Amino acid sequence: MGKDYEYLDDYEVGMKFLSPARTITETDIVNFAGFTGDWHPLHTDVEYAAKTPFKGRIAHGMLTLCIGMALPFRLGSYASFLPRSFIAFYGMESVRFTAPTRIGDTIRCETEVVDITDKGSGRGVLTTVNRIMNQRNELLVTYVIKVLCGKKPEN
Repeated sequence: MGKDYEYLDDYEVGMKFLSPARTITETDIVNFAGFTGDWHPLHTDVEYAAKTPFKGRIAHGMLTLCIGMALPFRLGSYASFLPRSFIAFYGMESVRFTAPTRIGDTIRCETEVVDITDKGSGRGVLTTVNRIMNQRNELLVTYVIKVLCGKKPEN
């Protein structure tokens, strides 16, 4: 990334960011099942999962989304692609799970700025399209997020 982003004004439509990668482990799946209470056998039962179209256990879609969407926060010295003037998570849209994440897959998130909307009062909304990919460049999850951020103060 190379620089910290202070304000919404520091972004341009078309900017792209690539997160660091992270490998999904069996421990991730077990911990997620325990935390959420989602013990569906597709994720937790080897014998059951072997008989499904996936031919084995897969990670929960929401696990892939949760881990994948946090990866861009590890960018740069500020530890995020978000500006320092970040105010709040504004929303998420168009979530699609397009392929399974398997134990041992290494995922990363590609983020692209697609819109910058002025909301007045010194703030606006940064909209990004995000693509969580695995080590084979297969698209696993795609989604749009919107974050409320501060604009440069007027002098």
